[in-house]
Amino acid sequence: MLPTPVKYTLVAASAEGPTKLNAFDNALLAAGIGNLNLLKVSSILPPGAELAERLSIPPGSLTPAAYGHIASETPGKRISAAVAVGLSAESFGVIMEFAGECREEAAKERVIRMAEEALVKRGLKPTRILAKATECQVEKCACAFAAVALWY
Repeated sequence: MLPTPVKYTLVAASAEGPTKLNAFDNALLAAGIGNLNLLKVSSILPPGAELAERLSIPPGSLTPAAYGHIASETPGKRISAAVAVGLSAESFGVIMEFAGECREEAAKERVIRMAEEALVKRGLKPTRILAKATECQVEKCACAFAAVALWY
């Protein structure tokens, strides 16, 4: 059993690459988490987890992360990814992610609404919503990536 994470950070970046996988990898590097092994998790922020501007995580570590990404090989297409953390005073928080063909602001607004809705559905009162987003216009092959990385 893995321990419960006690820290989290929001990251978002876009990058080009020769293939979709390389663009994804380059976006991870640009976001500052490219040398980690991400374990995709769903939507719950542990109670008491503290926001960190950056996490100091050894390369190769198995790192829980809720993330959204989109890659495209269509030149001129605008792609975006966003994440939001919804915090409540009562208990745990929620994490929402989105990626699609839209502007950064639209992606950010969408995850903020999703986080608010997820808290309300759980009977929790939203006290603060944090969000981070990225967008890019595809030149050849690009990826937009946004994540909430969790750590111990």
